[in-house]
Amino acid sequence: MNDIILASAAYFERELELPVTQQALNEEDLIQLLSPIIKRMLDRDFERLLGLCYRIDLGEHKLKKILYESDPESMAEELASALVKRQIQKLEIRQRYKNL
Repeated sequence: MNDIILASAAYFERELELPVTQQALNEEDLIQLLSPIIKRMLDRDFERLLGLCYRIDLGEHKLKKILYESDPESMAEELASALVKRQIQKLEIRQRYKNL
């Protein structure tokens, strides 16, 4: 699982200029690193954020639920969490089918 978290972190480093971290990360750490970047994108670069959601294949229903139903104070963290979980899910699926 740690390899998947590191691969997810590397993806977000490339996509969002996430500060490079050499420390061991877990899912929650990655969400905390992404949250301020997502918040900034919500405020200033919404089109780029939508593009990221599309590339990660977050799902329109999930995105709309977060954007329309979340508390504004926690929206960035919820969106970061959804993006991280989806990226991890994609990597787990790739790994599972790669080994067949």
